[in-house]
Amino acid sequence: MNTLTHDHDSQAVPFPVRRTTRRITTAVAAASILLGTAGVTAPTATAAARPPAKCTTSYDFENWVDMNGANFRQGPATSYASLGSLYPGDRVKITCGRGNWFYGKILQSRTHLTGWGWIRSDMLLNY
Repeated sequence: MNTLTHDHDSQAVPFPVRRTTRRITTAVAAASILLGTAGVTAPTATAAARPPAKCTTSYDFENWVDMNGANFRQGPATSYASLGSLYPGDRVKITCGRGNWFYGKILQSRTHLTGWGWIRSDMLLNY
């Protein structure tokens, strides 16, 4: 049987074993790319449940967006980057706030936007 060795290898590994391992690794990587799971990790429950340090007030309510193209932002000011836009009828669960900004999770979005972010209070219905 052929063996493949390198100067830094402490033991010789049979060549067919290395080839098989490489094929399995390649197949798993290809499958994860095709299935759309490559590089996807689930957020930890504590990260989602813990409000960000920027929050000064706790809330627990759901509300609807009342403005076309309301920016959902990375932080509580217009200087923070927009994560995307929300539209009338989109729903947000608010967990905390700072000034006239609310932090929350998108529950429903017509553009399929998801995740946590900041929205100005005057962009929500009856607030």
